[in-house]
Amino acid sequence: MASTLKINTLTGVSTAGSIAVTAEGNSTTTNLQQGLCKAWVQFDGTDSSASARDSFNVSSMSDNSEGHHTVTYNNDFSSTNTLTASGNGGQFSGATANNVFIFHKNIAVGSISIQVQIASSGSNKDQTYICHLAHGDLA
Repeated sequence: MASTLKINTLTGVSTAGSIAVTAEGNSTTTNLQQGLCKAWVQFDGTDSSASARDSFNVSSMSDNSEGHHTVTYNNDFSSTNTLTASGNGGQFSGATANNVFIFHKNIAVGSISIQVQIASSGSNKDQTYICHLAHGDLA
């Protein structure tokens, strides 16, 4: 039985600063740069140095107080209106799992504040596993 090798090719239009890629179904296009995550970080919120386990486009982290952290970006966003942030968190290990809410506030082009709250009590609490992602247009 012979096997057939199928090669997929990238189709689309490339101009300065933009790559439009043919999307599923071949009937629409999507802008590759617009769809990429521009910054992300995964860190231990209980670590007083707030160091990242891994990150992309993040220059530093700070632990401001219990459940409050700041992420600073290497490359700024073009405006606060183009930055969309999301995140999640909880306990990385251990017997007690906390359902938490991650709030993004004090949004600036070069940084963002993260507030972590326990869902059941509403109290701010550091967690061992915090993730932050940012999408939008870079400056």
